[in-house]
Amino acid sequence: MQALTLDNLAIVAAVAFGSPLLLGFAPRLRVPSVLVEIGAGVVLGPSGLGWVQADAPVQVMALIGVGFLLLLAGLEIDFDQLRGRILRAALLGFGLSFAIALVAAFGLHEAGIGGSPLLIAVILSATSLAVVLPLLKDAGLLASPFGQIVIAGASIADLATVVLLSVLFSADSGGLGSRLGLFAAFLVLCLVAAAAVRGGGSLRRVSDVLVRLQDTTAQVRVRGAFVLLLAFSVFAQRFGLEAILGTFLAGAILNIADRDRGMTHGHFHAKLEEAGFGFFIPVFFVSSGIRLDAHALVGNSSTLVEVPVFLAALYLIRGVPAILYRPLVGGRGAAAAGLLQATTLSFVLIASQIGQELGLLTASTVAALTAAALVSVLVNPVAALVLLGRGESLVAEPAPQPG
Repeated sequence: MQALTLDNLAIVAAVAFGSPLLLGFAPRLRVPSVLVEIGAGVVLGPSGLGWVQADAPVQVMALIGVGFLLLLAGLEIDFDQLRGRILRAALLGFGLSFAIALVAAFGLHEAGIGGSPLLIAVILSATSLAVVLPLLKDAGLLASPFGQIVIAGASIADLATVVLLSVLFSADSGGLGSRLGLFAAFLVLCLVAAAAVRGGGSLRRVSDVLVRLQDTTAQVRVRGAFVLLLAFSVFAQRFGLEAILGTFLAGAILNIADRDRGMTHGHFHAKLEEAGFGFFIPVFFVSSGIRLDAHALVGNSSTLVEVPVFLAALYLIRGVPAILYRPLVGGRGAAAAGLLQATTLSFVLIASQIGQELGLLTASTVAALTAAALVSVLVNPVAALVLLGRGESLVAEPAPQPG
């Protein structure tokens, strides 16, 4: 048995540390650190200098990073906002997005671009909530009608695409009917777990113990979050579903069941973000760069052509349906919302890797999809802020009443 070493993981950790630090010396350079992390992984990995490999320790940490990323995404969904006009507009917007995605994906397939049309449609229907949410927070737009509709649209897209990927493209060999049955059973398990978490937390004795231990070296709530993350990953796989569905729903369960209206653990979410973004999630992004086959992208001119094609498809699929938001936020707000909805990365990395493992996507298609997603993260948020900078009323408008 070959001994495990931490050499590669140490290099990955160094890249994860150095990427935001490097950008910190150039604050005017508005580049997300995730781009540097993925780019450094490509340069240092097999496609570049060959100094680092995605060995077992790196893959395990990256797998936990994927789980943490989706758990935090589930935590960030504001279920209180998903109601009334906002919910209807967001649902209609995603429905239109997925309809356009199916037409576009089958059209691309006929033109010899991409792989499985249904998988491409699911991938291009996602929005990166992890990118959009901090942007709205920093811009002071989170509580505005614009921020609410964008978060609602991104949340529904996140949830729907994770469910579609898990049900339609699980490694389990069962048919669609059996997968839907297993998915329904898994949802029942999730509801039972949510009730148990909520009920247990409301018991006075249990609550007192949690409060007493949460800020000690026990960090009991953080440990409990890890238990949920790993347990639901295992449960999802046992039900023949993708583990990412389990981690996403674990975050949603924490979100719904552990509201803490008494604010007895106000730093709980911050602790999870520190653990996730402090180490595990950057390892996932760096390892994604390491595993990306850059030779497949630059080695064939036809593959390079796919990058702007996929990027244009993103604008069509996620950007155009934002016109439905115009009655809520105006024309300029709808255009900015379309740009933010067409911003995606995390789900593209996860889903394309699953597609490649299932033999549904080639290495060149994965590289082209990743490159298009990276461009969307680099360009779209800046363009959206430029549009929003011309409309200060978007920040000041009161939120529309549900109904």
